[in-house]
Amino acid sequence: MSITIALAGNPNCGKSTLFNALTGSNQYVGNWPGVTVEKKIGSYKKDKEVKITDLPGIYSLSPYTLEEVVSREYLINEKPDVIVDVVDASNIERNLYLSTQLSELGIPMIIALNMMDIVEKNGDKINVRQLSADLGCPVIEISALRNKNIDKVIEEARKAVGRNYQPIDVFDEQVEEYLNEIEKSVGKIQFSNHSRWYAIKLFENDEKATESLNLSANEKTDVESVIAKAEAELDDDGEGIITDARYTYISSIVANTVKKGRTGLTASDKADRILTNRFLAIPIFVAIMFFVYYIAVTIVGGPVTDWVNDVFFGEIIGGGVGSLLESAKVAPWVNSLVVDGIIGGVGGVLGFLPIIATLYLLMAILEDIGYMSRIAFILDRIFRRFGLSGKSFIPILIGTGCSVPGVMATRTIENENDRRMTIMVASFMPCGAKTEIIALFAASVFAGRKGWWFAPLCYFIGIIAVVISGVILKKTRKFAGDPAPFVMELPEYHIPTVTNVLRTTWDRIKAFIIKAGTVILLATIIIWFLQNVSTSFEFVEFSNESHSLLEAMGRAIAPIFSPIGFGDWTSTVATIGGLAAKEVVVSTFGVVAGLGGDVGADTPSMIEYTTAAFTTVSALSFMVFNQLCVPCFAAVGAIREEMNDARWTWFTVIYQCLFAYGMALMVFQFGSVLVLGKSPNIWTAVAGLVLIIFIYLLVRKPKNLSDVEVKRAVSEN
Repeated sequence: MSITIALAGNPNCGKSTLFNALTGSNQYVGNWPGVTVEKKIGSYKKDKEVKITDLPGIYSLSPYTLEEVVSREYLINEKPDVIVDVVDASNIERNLYLSTQLSELGIPMIIALNMMDIVEKNGDKINVRQLSADLGCPVIEISALRNKNIDKVIEEARKAVGRNYQPIDVFDEQVEEYLNEIEKSVGKIQFSNHSRWYAIKLFENDEKATESLNLSANEKTDVESVIAKAEAELDDDGEGIITDARYTYISSIVANTVKKGRTGLTASDKADRILTNRFLAIPIFVAIMFFVYYIAVTIVGGPVTDWVNDVFFGEIIGGGVGSLLESAKVAPWVNSLVVDGIIGGVGGVLGFLPIIATLYLLMAILEDIGYMSRIAFILDRIFRRFGLSGKSFIPILIGTGCSVPGVMATRTIENENDRRMTIMVASFMPCGAKTEIIALFAASVFAGRKGWWFAPLCYFIGIIAVVISGVILKKTRKFAGDPAPFVMELPEYHIPTVTNVLRTTWDRIKAFIIKAGTVILLATIIIWFLQNVSTSFEFVEFSNESHSLLEAMGRAIAPIFSPIGFGDWTSTVATIGGLAAKEVVVSTFGVVAGLGGDVGADTPSMIEYTTAAFTTVSALSFMVFNQLCVPCFAAVGAIREEMNDARWTWFTVIYQCLFAYGMALMVFQFGSVLVLGKSPNIWTAVAGLVLIIFIYLLVRKPKNLSDVEVKRAVSEN
């Protein structure tokens, strides 16, 4: 039997974990029609006719956020056969608020009581039979994390199809009487499956939810009369009356069905006393991130990456394919394209896959444990001082994997100013592609100089850049005002699940490999072509004496980058190529420097090349610029989609480029004088001026919000 199931629930209730467990690989991700909120749809892995939709995590069906609007519209307009309400059993009182609203839609509903393993661990007990009787729908105990009873959810969903479930009896007789009067006043909603829900929304004066009703003037008058009477008698507004009734009912249900077994602090509470401590939280976070990057870049990035680069891509793949092509007596340019261009370029990118995979794995473990939610909470205190909400940290964190989903994750930020500002700074963090550049320098320029600090330093440069930008932008007219309040649930700590961690890691690695086989492959071929075609449009094998189109283009642009320390044409070409994809930066060095597939971090050719091309100061400047400037074409496309305005997109691109150039200029000019002992020059003075400008933008008085509001009102009218 073909059925459609909608998974609904609060954020962090385990809904996505249940969805993944039920669908396995039978799922795809897209956007809801007309909006940019992500949706996931899949088929039950044991029966492809059972379709499952994972709705955005929400706390209610009131249309305050885009996620709530999307969920509400889907449930009302698409009419799934069954709603599976995933409830966090360890926080049952808060989760049941949404349950009372879902039941009013007139759609068969079952409740999946998730995280029962945590309930048992805490010594709590839930009378499931009584809870099911009180709520008037099936209640199933599950643990999505441990795959316990998840198939029973589908069994109950099949049984529920076609049944006529009545809304949960939440309201007392007086409120029920008012709701019945509203339903009678608006006769047409009596014929709708959602009549009770519409009546409640009218009572709450929720115009967004009821605008589709197109009430007549008489109907509006009748409804307003009922609401006025209720508000006068109950001494509250309509929304307050409904909300209070829901919580009163839920409290009585919980008191009747839930017995708490614990009296003191939980293990998570005790851990949070240290990990979220006002003074210890940040140092612990710094130490953890240093540890993560030390393992990925130093331990894994040494022997494993060397073998992948030197042996696998250098000798086995590159050498084997080269010998095969020579024996086939193909044209020299074909051999060069395949070995030096494709294998050398793409291999140079994939050669750093062990480092990227290790970072993804460690970050996935921290996320699954529950620690990253704490970091958002911790950094909210800091971010708010600099004009950003703690909600901004989530997109910034996601951006460490890839800037594209990081930019897209800003959809959860309701305040438009905060959302736009977060879009502008989300790509400042070192994503997986930028990590390759970090690994390249950490293993070559900084190798032997005790430069283990270089990799984590780049991570914190991103955070510092976010903070500085937050202060600067928040003091402008476009971004004036207080940041949006940050409300986030902190899940209990738990041992990471192998399947969840591996799934998350594999999804990110797969996206990285696909990118290497598409965008980077194309960019590598273009770079090879420009490098091996002379200015007279003749094929020439690359040498230091050849004058290719690539070199001519690089030399023309190179003077722009001379003040920030890398004015040679090869570094310039690598930087410009990074606009397509940051992975191209490394592959460009592999192709342009004539290193082919032999791009190992500790190989003599790479060490010789990077040592000759960069000092420690110019390498840091190069990294700062490439980390903070425009991320890649794909990310710019995401920025354009999320901004939904070409002017804001151009503003973001220009701001990122100028900010990156200014930071790199100060790093190189001041570093050359203070670290390398060079004499100051005119560009050192310019860097000093840039520093003064930055300081002024940071300390100047912010624009008055009332002035901003006046200007906006005038412009809108």
